[in-house]
Amino acid sequence: MKEIEGINIQTWKDQYPVLNKLISMEETLWFNPNIEKFQTGIQKSPLTQEDVKDAEERLKRFAPYIAKVFPETKEMNGIIESPLVRTPSMKQSLEQNYHQSILGELLLKCDSHLPISGSIKARGGIYEVLKHAEELALEHRLLTMQDDYSILDSDKFRTFFSKYSIAVGSTGNLGLSIGIMSAKLGFNVTVHMSADAKQWKKDLLRSKNVNVIEYDADYSKAVEEGRSQANGDPTCHFVDDENSHDLFLGYAVAASRLKKQLEELEITIDEYHPLFVYLPCGVGGGPGGIAFGLKLLYQDHVHCFFAEPTHSPCMLLGLVTGLHDKISVQDIGIDNITDADGLAVGRPSGFVGKTIEPFLSGNYTVSDEQLYKLLKELADTEGFHLEPSALAGMIGPMKLSREGTDYLLKHNLTKKMSNGTHIVWGTGGNMVPKEIMMHYYQKGENLTQG
Repeated sequence: MKEIEGINIQTWKDQYPVLNKLISMEETLWFNPNIEKFQTGIQKSPLTQEDVKDAEERLKRFAPYIAKVFPETKEMNGIIESPLVRTPSMKQSLEQNYHQSILGELLLKCDSHLPISGSIKARGGIYEVLKHAEELALEHRLLTMQDDYSILDSDKFRTFFSKYSIAVGSTGNLGLSIGIMSAKLGFNVTVHMSADAKQWKKDLLRSKNVNVIEYDADYSKAVEEGRSQANGDPTCHFVDDENSHDLFLGYAVAASRLKKQLEELEITIDEYHPLFVYLPCGVGGGPGGIAFGLKLLYQDHVHCFFAEPTHSPCMLLGLVTGLHDKISVQDIGIDNITDADGLAVGRPSGFVGKTIEPFLSGNYTVSDEQLYKLLKELADTEGFHLEPSALAGMIGPMKLSREGTDYLLKHNLTKKMSNGTHIVWGTGGNMVPKEIMMHYYQKGENLTQG
């Protein structure tokens, strides 16, 4: 019998019965037994509110440059942000389809419509590239923090950055944000793409003068190759999706912006008005960073849940066993093959898992079939077209309402739910070519009718 960390799988299953559901690829909801009060959990974190503030300030410095080179951001003065919208029709549809009422309001955070690269990765990915560019320019005294950063849009800077390269391994969306931003600045950029990366994403990158290398293997291989490229070249910066603090902090900035949007919608978050956030999860950086930022702001009044495909539940597996990046879904016989390409990750980030463990309320899995049905339903009810990965959060409020009685009681939430707010994080979609989106929709329709 196969062993993991010197212990056979049967022993792991006996100790953590939820593994039986994961192995049989059944949808499951898991509540984190290691969650702590915010004040004790935050003391274990390697990152602080100050780190997030620093990231916010850096993005503000770059805003004039972003507004200049990406006209679609001009209206927002170079701030890359997405709408937060109420989705009452989708809520009603979920309640009817699953015969389960959802107390509180349902909203969609449309990172699917973020400018530049159309996904949540436009936060962390673009931020890390900008930070690297700033460090290089400051070090070579081509820039001061007091400058108007729009000067970076010049042949002088593009020539300077062309002496440097950037590498990343990706299933798709991170590659888009890193590739588009790096190429715009003038870097030589290589994106190592795993087998599940969609062809249109590779084509789009190549059209932006990005070097794309394809692999027949999964995400871990693409990351390994990107890391290897950078190790052999002192002028190459590797964007490490598994371990990067900069990516994580770029995502965390979303929290203070969301707070402002909630205030604009006159939605209160406090002890009597809880917030529930459902975040699709791949390796963990995006959802981890956002959950961390939200916890810093709302502390014990926010409850964050990660959502993963039944075929790629890597973060859940790492958290349940406590092994984090020392275990992969393949170790327990799961194939890591899913149409939710942004979430097709077999081994989680150890850094994210350990950082978020004291704060995360829970994690659940969702089948590809459900993702397509939800995709069709959201398009029909609210007119939003998301890619399959981005629908993983949508079933969260229903799962919590149906299976979360003990969690709600334990956290004294039962009587507060009707004052609560559920936010589903829509992580990608508006750059998907129309004919491919129509194919997704058709698939959802067929499954719904079937």
